[in-house]
Amino acid sequence: MDTLLQSSPIFISKWTHINPRQLVFSTFKQQHRSCNLKLRAITKSSQDGSSPVSKDGVLLDTEKDESGSVVGFRFIPQSADDTEISNSHDDISTNDKAEEVIVDDDLGETRRAEVTYNIVFVTSEAAPYSKTGGLGDVCGSLPIALAGRGHRVMVVSPRYMNGGPSDKKFAAAVDQDCRIKVACSGGVQDVAFFHEYRAGVDWVFVDHPSFHRPGNPYGDAYGAFGDNQFRFTLLCHAACEAPLVLPLGGFTYGEKCLFLANDWHAGLVPVLLAAKYHPYGVYKDARSIAVIHNLAHQGVEPASTYSNFGLPPEWYGALGWVFPTWARTHALDTGEAVNILKGALVTADRILTVSQGYSWEITTPEGGYGLNELLTSRKTVVNGITNGIDVTEWNPSSDEHLPSHYTLDDLSGKIECKIALQKELGLPIRPDCPLIGFIGRLDYQKGIDIILSGTPDLLQDDVQFIMLGSGEKQYEDWMRAMEATFKDKFRGWVGFNVPISHRITAGCDILLMPSRFEPCGLNQLYAMRYGTIPVVHETGGLGDTVKTFNPFADEGRGEGTGWAFKPLTRECMLDALRVAIETYRKHKPSWRGLMKRGMERDSSWDNAAVQYEEVFKWAFIDPPYVS
Repeated sequence: MDTLLQSSPIFISKWTHINPRQLVFSTFKQQHRSCNLKLRAITKSSQDGSSPVSKDGVLLDTEKDESGSVVGFRFIPQSADDTEISNSHDDISTNDKAEEVIVDDDLGETRRAEVTYNIVFVTSEAAPYSKTGGLGDVCGSLPIALAGRGHRVMVVSPRYMNGGPSDKKFAAAVDQDCRIKVACSGGVQDVAFFHEYRAGVDWVFVDHPSFHRPGNPYGDAYGAFGDNQFRFTLLCHAACEAPLVLPLGGFTYGEKCLFLANDWHAGLVPVLLAAKYHPYGVYKDARSIAVIHNLAHQGVEPASTYSNFGLPPEWYGALGWVFPTWARTHALDTGEAVNILKGALVTADRILTVSQGYSWEITTPEGGYGLNELLTSRKTVVNGITNGIDVTEWNPSSDEHLPSHYTLDDLSGKIECKIALQKELGLPIRPDCPLIGFIGRLDYQKGIDIILSGTPDLLQDDVQFIMLGSGEKQYEDWMRAMEATFKDKFRGWVGFNVPISHRITAGCDILLMPSRFEPCGLNQLYAMRYGTIPVVHETGGLGDTVKTFNPFADEGRGEGTGWAFKPLTRECMLDALRVAIETYRKHKPSWRGLMKRGMERDSSWDNAAVQYEEVFKWAFIDPPYVS
């Protein structure tokens, strides 16, 4: 590790006249006294006696340390029959055994984790508040699943205000009247916190003027924002302070937390824990996990910007990065830079990716984007867990966007969805004609160039093809040209529309995903849940979730949920599509078997949450990262 991190036995503070220990604790001890007023009010009422205090009809039993100081509260029902507590944190312990809770109702069985943790997600987006892709879906759904299993969960994300309708998504978030000062970028920034308790999760929003501007979380029509490094540095500093200073539900999360730093935007969190807090005994029992959703984005900026992070100078080696010669701009360019994601991978206690296949791909030169050697050196702590999906939103038996609903036992509604889709898009209504769909960005990663080269040959067959997406102008123009040439066979919807994406997923027979790389992929999971058969390039999460159909397995009943082809060539894609089309036309029992296995697959977040808990346990078995 010494080769990755330059260390020094002497702490050199870059903030003159500030004691380093004061730097860590000043915001907690001096700047945020108001943050603890609510906690103090409850504590004062119970300090003089051992009897519980009452709050909103619920008894609060005090937890004390060895000195007798109150350190927390347990919610206790007033009677044996009074087991429901509304709008409160019902599990406040960390690493305590939790009883198995079985809910006997229409929702089925909910089981709590045997060991629970204080979990802090740090992310640049979390649905429904902010979302540009899969990251927002994960950080909007996984925390709820973990909270449902008994963990205390906080999600820390920016409070984006762009002056549009999306601002209303933050309407329920309340200002916590808690201000901290963050020293970074050559100055001191005032940061505020907003909070909403929803679905058992503490949603904490970091508020600063840099998050108030038109556009999406990362840029606008003119490109990426030039101060993204500054904006997400603020997010990381604030996320590290939030568990210490916010008395959510009457008490803070405290120091024994598990931080999940999602992608480069949250990559400074593990570095801050190691460089800013651990040397002074703060967060000594905390752990951090770096979660990679897309390794292609790493937060790389010129080396001169290191001073903006608010880190000690001797920690430069953790983030230092040198571009290869071929990637430099000119002969005198030294290629020196800082790489935030690299810093996270060096200092995090464990590393997670969003599929098992992707956890291997990132250790290869082709998929590692320059970090493959570092990831290979840490392969013992690298794991992959396939993302789940929101099985309530994506449910063919209740989807509000579908003209007709259907289930595994009654698939008649799927035919009606197909007919309605053909009618809506102006295609000839032919229920028996194989209908192929594509939903995604129109760019190189998604393999649009392969689709472009293969579509003319594909449409020589008796099929229909629908594409939904936006992206590079050349591909958008190509979709319009194909629709004009093949009026009865091809439709291209330029842009993105949530209702039509649901109707394409339900109405098509086959979903095509020839992505060059796909860390996890969600559309193939949606498709299988809707009885639509995926044909995918065998890469990353696509290869993990789609198993190629084998008609001879299981005593001739067959196995598999679709077709996964490789290598990624026009010929291989067309061959896989033709086999799928032939199976659809001539082997109906086999096709129904494919649909059945796909619809039966458990893609829920509850299933993924159990796997996350196993990694959490491993993280706490080993000691935390130290330089």
